[in-house]
This record gives sequence, structure tokens and C-alpha cells, in this order.
Amino acid sequence: MNILKKIFLKKQSAPSPPRNYAAAIAPKSVSMTRHDIAAWQAALRAAEQAENPRRHKLINLYHHILLDALLSSQINNRLLQTLGSSFVVVDNQGNELSEITQVLSKSKWFITLIKEIILSQFYGYTLVELLPHPAERFEAVVIPHANIDPKLGRFFPDYSKDNHLLYRTLPEFNLYLFEFNTGELGLLNKAVPCVLFKKFATSCWSELCEIYGIPPRVLKTNTQDNAMLARAEQMMKDMGAASWFIIDETESFEFAQGVPTNGDVYAQLIDRCNNEISLLISGAIIGQDTRHGNRSKEETSIQLLYELIDADKKMVEQYMNALILPALHRHGITPEGASLRYKQMEDLEALWKKVVEVLPYKNVPNEYIKEKFGIEVTDKTLPPASQSAVWPSADDDFFDFRSV
Repeated sequence: MNILKKIFLKKQSAPSPPRNYAAAIAPKSVSMTRHDIAAWQAALRAAEQAENPRRHKLINLYHHILLDALLSSQINNRLLQTLGSSFVVVDNQGNELSEITQVLSKSKWFITLIKEIILSQFYGYTLVELLPHPAERFEAVVIPHANIDPKLGRFFPDYSKDNHLLYRTLPEFNLYLFEFNTGELGLLNKAVPCVLFKKFATSCWSELCEIYGIPPRVLKTNTQDNAMLARAEQMMKDMGAASWFIIDETESFEFAQGVPTNGDVYAQLIDRCNNEISLLISGAIIGQDTRHGNRSKEETSIQLLYELIDADKKMVEQYMNALILPALHRHGITPEGASLRYKQMEDLEALWKKVVEVLPYKNVPNEYIKEKFGIEVTDKTLPPASQSAVWPSADDDFFDFRSV
């Protein structure tokens, strides 16, 4: 009987099924009205109240700014780097538990836990509930951030009302309910003004394009004559995109002078906001500034991003080893003292260079090259040496080179 079967035989000692708190949440429609800096300031005041902090307004604002293409792509770029990395589960002596690692790496609920650990940096906190699932043992359900007050540990089934539960005192806490809390308002709070200013500049620039491309039309007529005024209004409506129309000889028509700008001020504001978003999420501006970019700058920027990704992996390891895996041990899934480790990323280009340099002096196993670089290699077959090239061995009779 392998170790995985032994562990899953402990189901009879697993805790009782949890209460489904996610099902008690009252669904709410997300407001899609236009947000501005005043709305952000009001949401901040509500979130930072000392006696009754509420974050639903701030979370709804986060959902609004996540519609920005650059912000969402930067978050996904950082998130997927960690989700695509390999990890192993080891016992308390450092031996790899390959079967458990394989099961957890293929479980959707476990991958969801890793994902939400990383996203907690952007929201400031996340509360995840594990529910029984017939196929995969568990289902990970994220409690909506708007229904949580992490400052006082309150869960609101309906965030528009005051009824709440203190979720840190529930029996399911740290067993079925897992909290990932940074103690801050999250990185998205710092991105709010950048995205709002960017949306404002983009809206103004589109209006400028409309005015600059089609200048306002001016029709001069007798405004005291109601009949002529009504005919002029109808004439301007019917003109549309037509290039001609007929007016009275007493009337005058002309185009107003267009705005003497091409929108540089809006373009500069949008670029500045994009750069600030990239610096906030990725630590550098990668692949955007093509005018002033160069290879060395891009390589340095990518290195800064990898350092943030390494920090994300460290945070995942800390939450897993201190919170998740001990709970999974109580559920009979992992042995006591098990821990999660991410495999160290290697610079394959530098490693290959070292292998090439050492080959003339040392033998490199074929299995190592296949495992590290994915190259199928075999030993080179040397042609048979000619008789004249064979040197006498120590067992041969003495050979006098002077006779040659």
C-alpha cells in the first residue's frame, strides 16, 4: 500500500463537514456608474473608519478599474508566472512526496488557493472557503471581498445591512475558512488614481478627435423669423454626413475653426499613467517605452519582475506551510510536518554554456542533458584507429624509438 492510500484512509478522523457560508451571501449588482477621485476618497473614508469600517465601495471601485487592459494584463503576467511554476511537497525530513505532489498539482481547489494567496496582495485580503466536492474532495470558493471587513474580522451576508458574523471565531476558521491578509488596502488602491486619470484623458481625447476631425458647422440665419429658424435647424439635422445642401441667399454657412492641437497633452497623461501602473505591478516598464527602450534596459526590467515573482513564491510557501498544509493534515490528506517548496528556477542559457565548456575535459551524463535541456543525446562512435596510430603498451616488448 503506497503512502497516498495510507493517508486517504484517515478520512474517518477528518473534521465534520463545514457550513456553506458562501451560499448565504445576498447577490448584488455592481454599479457601472462613472467613478471619479471624489468617489475614491469617499470609499477610502468608509474603509478606514475606526468603529465601523466598510470596504464594499472600495471593492466595487477595484472591480471598475480592473476593466483597464494594461492593469489586468500586468496582474495576469505576474500571477501566471507563479501558477506555471513547479512545486514539490516534502515530509519533515526533506524527502519528496511525489504522489501527494502530483495529486495537489492537479487539483483545481489547491491551485485556486495559490491564486488567491497572490491576489490578496492586490485586494489587501482574501477569504477562501473549502466545500466538500464529490469528484475532487474539495471546492475552493472565494468569499466576495465586498462582504468582508478584515479589520474587525466581520463577514456580512448582505453588505448593505449590519448583520454580520465574526468569522475568526467560527469553528471552520483555519480548517475550512482561510484568510490571506496583508493588513493594507492592497496594490489596487494605489492604482485607482492612475486608471481614473487614464480613463478621463482617453475620454477627452476621443471627444477631441471628433471635434478635430469634423469641425462644428455654423449656419447664419434670421433668428427672429421662427419659420426660417425651424427650417435651418431641420436643415442642419438632415445634412448629416452629406457634402452639400441648399440655403437661402440671405443665409450664410461656414465651418468653425478646429482646435489647434493633436492631443499631445492627453497622450502624455495616458503614457504617464501606463508607466505608473507598470511600475506598481511589475516593478519596471517592460516592452512599452519603445522610443527610449533598449536591450539592456529590458533585461534589467525583466530581472526586477522575476524578483517580485520570487517574492510571490515565498509568500505562497509561507501560507502553505503555516496554514494550509497543517489543515490538510487534519483532513487526512498530507502527513504531519509536510511542507511545500518551489523548484529553483535555473538560467538554462548560462548552464548550457558551462556544459559546453566542460565537455572537452569531463564526461557529462546523457541523462543529465536530457533532463535539463530536453535534448536526446547518445555517445559519439569513434572510427577504429589505424595500426600505425597504436602506441605500445607497458606489456609490449621494449621499443626503441631511436631505430625509427
